[in-house]
Amino acid sequence: RFCLWKRIDTTKRGGGGRVAPRESSSSPSRSSTTYRSSSQLRGYGSAPTMLPSSYRSKLGAGRSGFSCLPESIDLSQSTAITNELKIIRTNEKEQLQGLNDRFVTFIEKVHNLEQQNKVLEAEVTLLRQRHSEPSRLHDLYEQEIRELRARVEELTHEKSQMHLDCVQMKETLDRVKEKLEEETKLREEAEGTLKGYRKDVDDATLSRLELEKKVESLLDEIAFLRKVHEEELQELQASLQASQIKLIYMDVSKPDLAVALRDIRAQYETLSSRNQQQAEEWYRSKFASVTEAAARNSDVVKQTKEELSEYRRQVQARTLEVEALRGHNEALERQLAEMEDRHSGEIGELQDTIQQLETALRNTKGEMSRHLREYQDLLNVKMALDIEIAAYRFVTWVVPGKRCKLGLPMLTNLSTGSECMT
Repeated sequence: RFCLWKRIDTTKRGGGGRVAPRESSSSPSRSSTTYRSSSQLRGYGSAPTMLPSSYRSKLGAGRSGFSCLPESIDLSQSTAITNELKIIRTNEKEQLQGLNDRFVTFIEKVHNLEQQNKVLEAEVTLLRQRHSEPSRLHDLYEQEIRELRARVEELTHEKSQMHLDCVQMKETLDRVKEKLEEETKLREEAEGTLKGYRKDVDDATLSRLELEKKVESLLDEIAFLRKVHEEELQELQASLQASQIKLIYMDVSKPDLAVALRDIRAQYETLSSRNQQQAEEWYRSKFASVTEAAARNSDVVKQTKEELSEYRRQVQARTLEVEALRGHNEALERQLAEMEDRHSGEIGELQDTIQQLETALRNTKGEMSRHLREYQDLLNVKMALDIEIAAYRFVTWVVPGKRCKLGLPMLTNLSTGSECMT
């Protein structure tokens, strides 16, 4: 078969008797293409689809004895075969140019993918370096959260303790309020009793004034009676003196009249002494009764005054105690309100801090998950690129002699391929 190709080439050049060697292409792609074309011929020598029917008939004749062909082959047939081979060669050149362009594009794409792979590897390295830091930040956040939780528990314990203190203070305040109410009731009762005593004192004062008026009237009456008695005595003495003078003049003539006058005088003296004695006894009894009533009323007034002063002292003591308890109650209420305001503010600040930290933790976790997803996507892209590059490298460099099996026609120069085969 190869002798037939040489024979055809010799006939084309005018029967010089030897084959002029073709210049091989200076490009390595052309040499490799020539070698692959020969290998394609070796691999596809039996394929009838690449050659025309007349050429296949000649090849069939050449198989039986191509060394025995006559020298006088039909030039018209060789010209037709040569034209067909030129057409085939032209088609193969076009196909080869397209394949070379595709190969160059493929090589450029591989280089670009390698550069992108290096860039992605650098980015993955940076992401790995960055990914190593959030773990430390996560530990710091976890430690800060633990400290804040411990602080919250401590504040919760303080809050519960303060709640217990507040409950105790409220109980104390309730007891103080109950005691205040009791003392208020006692004060009201004391004020009612004091009003009753004041009424009794007023009544006793009125009674004392009435008795003093009665005593004054009795003293005036006694003085008047004394004055009347003295005047009566003076009148009696004057009448007695006058009667004695008359008796003196009538003593000589009438001796019995003296005895009668003495009897009358004795009777008058007895009567006057009895009246005086009765008046003095009446005065003494009246004065004693008035003095006794005044003393009794003065004792009652004194006792009433003492009770009144005692009640006043008790009311003042209760008032001072109530004022002190009221001031202590107000101080406790102010302290309770201040403690509630302070602790409510601290609890609100701690809750805001906890919410901020939880928000920052959620954001950090979201960012970490986003970085992990990006890292996973980059790893997947890198793995896909590695697989694609490995496949390209395998196709390009590992099995270059078997590319003809992928359906790539690489026949460019039959004469050059035949020379290489020989």
